[in-house]
Amino acid sequence: MINNLFAVSPIDGRYNKLTEDLADFFSESALIKYRIKVECYYLTYLLNFLGFSESLDDNQKYLINNLYTKLELRDFENIKQIEQITNHDIKAVEYFIKHFLSENKLSEIKEWVHFGLTSEDINNIAYNLMLKDSLNEVIYPSLQNILTKLSEMVEIYKKMSMLSKTHGQSATPTTLGKELAVFLNRINEQFIELRNIKLTAKLTGATGNYNALHLAYPDKNWIEFSKSFLNTLELNQNIAVTQIEPHDKFAQVFDNIVRINNILIDMNIDIWQYISLNYFKLIKKEEETGSSTMPHKVNPIDFENSEGNLGLSNSLLSFFSSKLTKSRLQRDLSDSTVLRNIGSALAYSLIAYKSCLRGLNKLSVNQDQLKKDLDDNFEVITEGIQTILRSLGINNPYEKMKEISRGNKIDKTELSNYLKSLDLPKNILNKIESLTPSNYIGLSINICDDVLDKFRNSTL
Repeated sequence: MINNLFAVSPIDGRYNKLTEDLADFFSESALIKYRIKVECYYLTYLLNFLGFSESLDDNQKYLINNLYTKLELRDFENIKQIEQITNHDIKAVEYFIKHFLSENKLSEIKEWVHFGLTSEDINNIAYNLMLKDSLNEVIYPSLQNILTKLSEMVEIYKKMSMLSKTHGQSATPTTLGKELAVFLNRINEQFIELRNIKLTAKLTGATGNYNALHLAYPDKNWIEFSKSFLNTLELNQNIAVTQIEPHDKFAQVFDNIVRINNILIDMNIDIWQYISLNYFKLIKKEEETGSSTMPHKVNPIDFENSEGNLGLSNSLLSFFSSKLTKSRLQRDLSDSTVLRNIGSALAYSLIAYKSCLRGLNKLSVNQDQLKKDLDDNFEVITEGIQTILRSLGINNPYEKMKEISRGNKIDKTELSNYLKSLDLPKNILNKIESLTPSNYIGLSINICDDVLDKFRNSTL
C-alpha cells in the first residue's frame, strides 16, 4: 500500500481514516467485485429463466453467486492483466469468470456468461449497487448521527432563551433549541426524500431494445425477465433507454445530497457565528494547539473543515448531476470517467459529516452570555408591546415604541417609565411589565416539540 503521505488526494492521504469505509464501494477492486456479482447473478438467473436450471445444482449455484465474495488480491491482479490484453474492462471480467467456470468443471455453461448483453448492462447495474450500498451502509448512518445529535440538543435547549439576530442586529428572542430545530427539520425533510428515491437500472442489450436476446429466444418475455432480475437486486427497471441508463435517478440522489450539504453549510456558518458571539464555548483538549502563535486560541476548526469539504463535494455532485444526464446519441464514454469519481464526491461529504458531528460534540453552552445579551437588549420586546397596544385600539403604537427604541439601548426601568406615561389600564400595564426578553419566546418550545415528534416518527 502507498504511504498516505504520498497520496495525491487528501481523501486517500490526510483523511484516509475518515473515508476508508467507502473503499468497499468505490475502489477499483470494489468496481470489479460488483461487476462480477452482476455477471454471476445474471448467469444463474438466465439459466433458470431459459429452463436450464438442471445444468446447476444448489452447490454450483452457490459457488457462482458467491464468487465475488471470495476474491483475493491475485484475482484482481489477474483481471487487470487480462484487461491489459483486451483493453476492455468488462471483457476482462467475462474471461475471468469463464476461466473460473472451466476450473470448476462448468465449461458447458461458460458461453452463457454475458449472454446477449452489452458492457453497460453490467456497468449500470454495478454502479447502482455501489451507490445504493454505500448510501445505506456509510452515508445514511453518518447523516443519521448528525440528526440524532441535533435532536438531543433540541430537547436539551428547547427552553433556553436566546437573543435572535436579523440582519446581524438584535431581534425578537427565540430559544437555542428552536434555532437548532430549524436545521434538524430541514435536514430531516431532505433525508426522508433521499431515502425514498428508488434507483433504476437497465438490462436491455446494445441499444436498449433486447435485439440479441429477442433474436435468440423470440418467445421469451425479456422485458419481464429484466424487470424481475433487477428487482432481486432491489433496483427498479428503466424500460426506455439507449445503450446507457440515463442516470436521472443518480442526478436526483446527487441533487438531494447537495441540498442536505447546503443546509449543513448554513448550520456550520451559524454555529461558527454563535461561537464568535460566545453563545457556545468549545470543549478543549489540553494537548491540542489552537494557534501556532496565540496560546489562548480554541478555534472552531471542525465546522470550518466541514464547510470546506461540503463545498468540494457539492461542486462534484452538481457537475455529476449535469453531466451524467447527457450522452451523445446512443452512448459515448465521457460518462465512464465521471462515474469512477462518485466515491470522491461522497468521500468529501463523509469527511464533512464526521467533522460536523465532532464539532457538535465539542459544544458547551455559555448560559451567562445568553442571559447577558437578553438583559442588555430590552428594546427587543417593543415588538410585542406595540402589538398588545394595537389589540387595544391605541393609536400609533408602533410609532410610540419606535420613538423610544429605534437605534437605542433601553433598560427595563426606562421602558417602564415610558409605558406609565402612556396612561395604560393597570391590568395591561402589569401584563406588559411582566414581559422580558427571556420570557418573550412565543411558541418556540411547541415548535421544538413538533419537530422532534416528526423526526422520531420518521426514524420508526
